[in-house]
Amino acid sequence: MSQRNRSILLADDDPEDLELLEEAILSIEPGAIVKHFYNGREVIDFLRECSDSELPCLIILDYNMPQMTGAELLTSLGDDNRYKTIPKMVLSTSNAEAHIKLCLKNGATDYFVKPFDMKELQKLAGKMLSVCNL
Repeated sequence: MSQRNRSILLADDDPEDLELLEEAILSIEPGAIVKHFYNGREVIDFLRECSDSELPCLIILDYNMPQMTGAELLTSLGDDNRYKTIPKMVLSTSNAEAHIKLCLKNGATDYFVKPFDMKELQKLAGKMLSVCNL
């Protein structure tokens, strides 16, 4: 299995949210390689440095991040054909219809509102991982 098939990129400015999502992902897919980023600029910089075989199989973004929102990051990624085949999902506390529509318009595969309990987060992580051939 190549690294791309196992690598998942998480971008969120809240370290606790990153940790909880990673825990949920690893409870479903212990072999996944989870990479954390705290803002959209870090994501762009990382992806530009990756070889094609190192690209993640899934990108999960928060909507509200410093330096670059999830919607802005989606636009930036959408401008590069290299990232078109990578599913991009937004996981945010924002349930604002305008945010949801903007993210979907800008290339998000799906948009989810962060659940408040770990069991729901694990179910959501399973749904997200279903698009990744782990």
